[in-house]
Amino acid sequence: MESIRVLCIGDVVGEPGQALIARHLPKIKKQHAIDLTILNGENSSNQGRGITPKIAQDFYANGVDVITTGNHIWFRREIYPYLDEQPHLLRPANFPSGAPGRGVTILTIKGHAVAVINLQGRVFMKELVDCPLKAADSLLAYLRDKTKIIFVDYHAEATSEKEGLAYYLAGRVSGVVGTHTHVQTADERIIPGGTGYITDLGMVGSLNSMLGMQKEAIIQHFLTQLPVKFTVDANPPYVLSGVIMEVDTRTGRTIKIDRLRIIDEQPVENA
Repeated sequence: MESIRVLCIGDVVGEPGQALIARHLPKIKKQHAIDLTILNGENSSNQGRGITPKIAQDFYANGVDVITTGNHIWFRREIYPYLDEQPHLLRPANFPSGAPGRGVTILTIKGHAVAVINLQGRVFMKELVDCPLKAADSLLAYLRDKTKIIFVDYHAEATSEKEGLAYYLAGRVSGVVGTHTHVQTADERIIPGGTGYITDLGMVGSLNSMLGMQKEAIIQHFLTQLPVKFTVDANPPYVLSGVIMEVDTRTGRTIKIDRLRIIDEQPVENA
């Protein structure tokens, strides 16, 4: 049986997250014999929202193959033309068709076509995106004759919505990984039909923060309900989290899924 090993990394937050990817990703890929790396980069700018072409290029240089995003993709306007130019930087496919970029890409891994789909949820999310389930159906119809190896980054808030999409797609895709909440869940598993699943990959950023942001201002907001400025937390220790899936190239089914969680105590430069 031939298989490929796929690394999915949770939301990268700010300069600390960028630095951790540069520090750890090449070693992780070598240690775990990774064939494909998918990373969510929608929070990777220095402000903790959005991504720039320079940051995307740095991710590619450090071994990332596909960058997925979510609702914060539109925060940095300089990314708009780059989304149209770069096929492996995705935005959620269920945004209106007039939005820049694309929500699916196909690349060749070990001689096999592999597709990556990016979708966004609707529960507790303010964006008026199309139904993610119907969008998934449309994309799978497009991919039907192209590949059986398909991964979905579902950028959503509600656990129930993430599980719902995973069971809806069970047996039709290789893996569904949740992003957006930045808290790694302990429910990685292979659901019926051979689809690897985890509710949330977690994040890459400061561990003792609130979703990668300095906690003091956020707690003050909870106390007063007054608006505050969110600032990326640059303090160690840091966390890098995600999952590794092994997929049978003949069937497109996941045969193994493991959580990845690295704690790094060393300060990062320029953060």
